[in-house]
Amino acid sequence: METTVKDIFRSTKEFVDQKLTLFGWVRSNRAQKEFGFINLHDGTFFAPLQVVYDISTLDTFNDAQKLSVGSAIEVTGILKLTPEMKQPFELKASTIKLLGEADETFPIQPKRHTREFLREVAHLRTRTNLFQAVFRLRSVAAFAIHEFFQKEGFVYVNTPIITGNDGEGAGQMFGVSTLSFENPPKTEDGEIDYKKDFFGRKTNLTVTGQLEAEAYALSFNKVYTFGPTFRAENSNTQRHASEFWMIEPEIAFCDLEKDMVIAEKMVKYIIEYVFAHIPEEMDFFDQWVEKGIKAKLQKIINQPFARVTHKEAIDILLSANIKFENQPIHGQDINTEHEKYLTEVHFKSPVFITDWPKDIKAFYMRMNEDNETVAAMDLLVPGSGELIGGSQREDRLDMLVKRMNEMGVPQSDLEWYLDLRRYGGCIHSGFGMGFERLIMYLSGVENIRDVIPFPRTPKHAEF
Repeated sequence: METTVKDIFRSTKEFVDQKLTLFGWVRSNRAQKEFGFINLHDGTFFAPLQVVYDISTLDTFNDAQKLSVGSAIEVTGILKLTPEMKQPFELKASTIKLLGEADETFPIQPKRHTREFLREVAHLRTRTNLFQAVFRLRSVAAFAIHEFFQKEGFVYVNTPIITGNDGEGAGQMFGVSTLSFENPPKTEDGEIDYKKDFFGRKTNLTVTGQLEAEAYALSFNKVYTFGPTFRAENSNTQRHASEFWMIEPEIAFCDLEKDMVIAEKMVKYIIEYVFAHIPEEMDFFDQWVEKGIKAKLQKIINQPFARVTHKEAIDILLSANIKFENQPIHGQDINTEHEKYLTEVHFKSPVFITDWPKDIKAFYMRMNEDNETVAAMDLLVPGSGELIGGSQREDRLDMLVKRMNEMGVPQSDLEWYLDLRRYGGCIHSGFGMGFERLIMYLSGVENIRDVIPFPRTPKHAEF
């Protein structure tokens, strides 16, 4: 009977004393004089299966002793319970076939490797416990996100990766062009003539799917995007990457308060989902990556998120009996050390910070009545800082045009976006959550390069 390691761990009784066939890779091979032990990992379950081979029952015993770490094999044998041993069961091998040898240069050996080294062999690092756990978590969390929004009645929208607008207005975009870098066509003014480019205009890789999602929200009521985004930001921190994935819901007839309710509900749903579906991986993170992370996440589920305005947050920081490296200032952004204090010391919980100064936020956020702040929110979480950023969108045409002019956002590129206000516009809100930030938060892994399969960062685009 062909089966998997996951099947055996999840339904052990069904397979005891049965003749089974499994396919997988050798994690370790302890060869002794008359018997040996192979840890077999087939990619279906976090834990490996112990395979025992014996000189008296295995014709290819000598060949089995030589099987190297990383080799692909086929094993047939009888599953036996071993209640007196460390492992609950083992497979007594009757045949072992080598399917694909890994020679002595295989870099992932049964010992501790640094994460820096493993990034250099990113195509092989998933053969370690850490990256098995991280990328299983990534897969399960992605499904949880889709399931949450589908259950809530959202429509999944695929927004374009190639775009002609800068949704964030920051200008940190990767250009997309088929023109010659060495000798591009020029206009009479000496500028690059993008009319002769593939799309007939200047285009870029998207920094957000939000603007297009707004268009669909004003037809479908509730939509979400989940796709890759790109930022040409020359930042080499542990929290920034040039290519990453974003979850961006947009909801019609929704103000900032409802927006925060949905964001909180989503975060709690995902945490509960991963606890239920990958308990072994979560135990691993708790033991080997961030001790106490399970208790921290469980606490998140069981308590309401705090809420405070930006002004109130700055006041809390100014009155704190602590000397910050960066002095908190009204009207300015909140630094990482400030986020840490608010979430881990003052509130001891996730906290929504609302009503941000307009000068540090994007053009599409709704202006508050004070004309100084916008109806924006950031969700800060203990240990990771900002996880979600969102806002009520500016639905008033005249105010949106005014903000675009103030911030130098070309109106000609976004006439279609203004149409959303001209033709049946309404109060609507949304938010964005960086998927990698979420995985870092759920796993305790500190570096974004270790939660993306093949990370893209400044000066690095390997694999």
